[in-house]
Amino acid sequence: MRRSDSPWVDSVWTCTSEQVTTMTSVAGVRWGLVFWEQDGRFHAAVTGPETRTSTAPVPQGAAFTGIEFAVGTSLRALPAPELVDGGVELPDTTRRTFRLDGARRQIPRADDAEILVERLVEAGTVVRDPLVAEVLRGREPAVSGRTVERRFRAATGLTRGAVRQIERARTAAEVLAAGDTAADVVAKLDYFDEPHLARALRTYVGRTAGQLREGTGGAIALDLGQRLTS
Repeated sequence: MRRSDSPWVDSVWTCTSEQVTTMTSVAGVRWGLVFWEQDGRFHAAVTGPETRTSTAPVPQGAAFTGIEFAVGTSLRALPAPELVDGGVELPDTTRRTFRLDGARRQIPRADDAEILVERLVEAGTVVRDPLVAEVLRGREPAVSGRTVERRFRAATGLTRGAVRQIERARTAAEVLAAGDTAADVVAKLDYFDEPHLARALRTYVGRTAGQLREGTGGAIALDLGQRLTS
């Protein structure tokens, strides 16, 4: 996985499924585009934010490329709330192209994913609410809290509180995997106590603090320095 310099993209990732039939899907606040090939067939899908952890099947022998979009961006043709805890496989995908929002696009390589995103933005297929972008930068716009919450949910599919909780749990998992203790994480990330942290990890990550520190528990859809593979 690599981080992106594009304001529209959070990260770009690739992987190949080998010797893993299931993995732990971790809650996440971003939507994405995923392209994969399996047994000579080509697929593309829009994935939505996930509000809880789950166990997901892994297609065998498949090669994936994915684009995770920045929080606050959305697809004109697919309202963000409809994508939460789900997604849509796109029809008529070939080796080189896929169809989205009525237009055929070139399937990107991992190193030129931002070119595709630029074209989607130019076409108005990927959009962003400027008010939500302002909120995400830590500013308080001159509108009511109810208006902010309504537009935030329309743009992301989630409440601001849900985004904070999920992002904090993912950060906690990363810190624990790096070797910090549960007590350290409680202090650093302002959890009330260790049971509060444990509940968040169970709900959003599907691991205990001990599993994250030890790198056990099986394959997981979270970049933890390749530690969680046993």
